[in-house]
Amino acid sequence: MSRHPPSGLQMRLKADDLSSPRPAPAPDAAAVPAPLAAASAAPRRRRYLPVRAKFSLALAAALAWGILSYGIATPWIAALALHIGSGAAHLVIFGIALLPGFMNAFMVSSLLLDHRPAFKHRPATLPALTILVAAYNEQDSIEDTLESIALQAYPGELGVVVINDGSTDGTAAILERLRPRYPWLRVIHLARNAGKSAALNAGLRTVDTPYVITVDGDSYLFRHALENLVLRLLGDPAHTAAVAGAVMVRNSRANLVTKIQEWDYFHGIAAVKRIQSLYQGTLVAQGAFSIYRSDALRQVGGWRPVVGEDIVLTWALLEAGYRVGYCENACLFTNAPATWRQFIRQRQRWSRGLIEAFKSHWRLLFKPRLSSLFVWWNATFPYLDLVYTFVFLPGIVLALFGHYYIAGPMTLIVLPLAMLVNYVMFRVQVRMFQEQGLKVRKNVAGFVLYALFYSLVLQPACVIGYLKEVVLRSKNWGTK
Repeated sequence: MSRHPPSGLQMRLKADDLSSPRPAPAPDAAAVPAPLAAASAAPRRRRYLPVRAKFSLALAAALAWGILSYGIATPWIAALALHIGSGAAHLVIFGIALLPGFMNAFMVSSLLLDHRPAFKHRPATLPALTILVAAYNEQDSIEDTLESIALQAYPGELGVVVINDGSTDGTAAILERLRPRYPWLRVIHLARNAGKSAALNAGLRTVDTPYVITVDGDSYLFRHALENLVLRLLGDPAHTAAVAGAVMVRNSRANLVTKIQEWDYFHGIAAVKRIQSLYQGTLVAQGAFSIYRSDALRQVGGWRPVVGEDIVLTWALLEAGYRVGYCENACLFTNAPATWRQFIRQRQRWSRGLIEAFKSHWRLLFKPRLSSLFVWWNATFPYLDLVYTFVFLPGIVLALFGHYYIAGPMTLIVLPLAMLVNYVMFRVQVRMFQEQGLKVRKNVAGFVLYALFYSLVLQPACVIGYLKEVVLRSKNWGTK
């Protein structure tokens, strides 16, 4: 999946994350009302640099860093080779330090080169669109989700189709109660739980608008989210078929599990999507909040009955020749897994989705476009996660007993660039928050645990996900 670079050795220099998605009491935060700065601020003049030139510069910087790092790491590799051989030593050190360092160098260079223009003009009317909400056992949140849509005041024809995917709680009754309140609301009740792909496809069959937006049933749209997402799609190159919105954690104050994830969503995931969009190919238009051209969706057959339905769909669009973008200022707040068990199941599902995407769309590896770099980048994730889980973690244990074959002083060579890239990520996100009138909040405990312990759970969970996709045939979606 598209995600932050493997962070086994990376200290993520982050600071405060966000406040909340709504002016009234909402789960876990309160946004600070403010006019949308992006609409009114006069952009500074910048010399235009073509995207390919930016890509070339970022790649050159990353390669230079990689060559320098390899030179520094040569004694480390030679020492380890005495115990496991030269080939194995190179595989280990590349997986632990050199490849993540290359990724970080490319990311920080790209972020420094990415200057997105503000929306200069907001039309009085925008195209008609349909929002699909696949809901399974969402009795605690579906009413808030629909309220957040109503508060958007979208300047165009709007329809919402909620597909109740065989919920066994009170979701169906709540939807029937809400139907008279919202004239734009339609409800489809599926007799039994069929999975998210089937639910979304059932909704797609009712769509007659040129654009479709998917929203999760436990989410809350921040102001202007729909308008910003549509404007980004309309302003992007003509062959753009989808644009991913910015997903943030809604329940970040629930416990340490959600506080830690707040950093991942706010920082790493957002930065990766931004960079991929810059180079014409965001790899995941996530189902939680994305917009699609209806005709492109139908062309690729909609959502497939797989575990990672959103990444497989996105890669199908990319293989069909379309571009997929990212709108950093279309913010939606969603409930992150609140227990480690739910978190592990979610990340296993994401990892299985990556393997599914490669199974179906491996030809993207050889498609001549800038975004192919990120497909190859994703192809290294299983290798990096395996090295981290089965080599670096045992290496830490060995280091505790004075054996620095794997983890030791040389490990520190990855830290300076990791700190720089995370600082740049943070500054980029803070600027976007300020433009949206969102208040950045302190989450020190979440940061410390994220920086020190997040990968101890994340990357072994990903390894289990890869193994499950290889061994298992079952395709269940939910993490509840």
